[in-house]
Amino acid sequence: MERVVSQLCTLQKKKSNGDVVAVKIIDKNPDHEEELQLLQREIDIMRKLRHKNIIALHEVYDEPEKIYLVMELVTGGELFDQIVSKGTYSERDAANTVRQILEAVEYMHANGIAHRDLKPENLLCSGSSNEIIKVTDFGLSKDFATGSLKTSCGTPDYVAPEVLKGQTYDNSVDIWSIGVITYILLCGFPPFYGTTDQQIFEKILKGQYDFPSPDWDNISAEAKQFISSILVLDYNQRPSASDCLANNWIEAKASPATVSDARNGKLTDYTANRKKTRPN
Repeated sequence: MERVVSQLCTLQKKKSNGDVVAVKIIDKNPDHEEELQLLQREIDIMRKLRHKNIIALHEVYDEPEKIYLVMELVTGGELFDQIVSKGTYSERDAANTVRQILEAVEYMHANGIAHRDLKPENLLCSGSSNEIIKVTDFGLSKDFATGSLKTSCGTPDYVAPEVLKGQTYDNSVDIWSIGVITYILLCGFPPFYGTTDQQIFEKILKGQYDFPSPDWDNISAEAKQFISSILVLDYNQRPSASDCLANNWIEAKASPATVSDARNGKLTDYTANRKKTRPN
């Protein structure tokens, strides 16, 4: 959802226990009624979700001119930035990261919610060592129990082919995005590459990707199989989040070997380029 209502985040202490929280302040512009309705949908969805890997919405204060969202404070930054700053990274680290995203998505899907915009910017790090992943930004999410999913939405690198085709789709679009994220975590660049969105879309629609040498030479066959099981054009053939969590690669069997330094350099470049093209 493109935000046309202005936002401001501040830090406050909760009166109840003294914990520091983030307060998002949103101006209620009567000229942007549709956007405010979408914001209300996002609030309703977040109120339904309580999971250790999903950012928590604590309270909402709806005033005549502003809406105040009191949210869990997450200070570890975005996932890819945290990986780059950490320096060393292994397949096992990647599998642990993906497991946490899958657990959040399994919970969302069990509660009738499709996120529809899983991407690095919406995966934040928390915990004393920034080891906990938090899914955030439910602006494009929808309760699929209340209606079919057919709106074309998402982010180019991560969008599923059925969305590009304008078809009615289901919550497996989130699984597709996780497949793309996993691929990038292991090599530092996306599976569907192009210099324009149109080139990226053409490759997504064909399911055209590979595991090029030398970047993938030291990545296990189990990791490649996990990704290949997800990035399939027929969404009816994709595994569910629960299926993915039962995969051998996720179940603590990933290699502890460090992923190459070259991957980190490519991930640094990929992250920097994405930030350049982000809307303000």
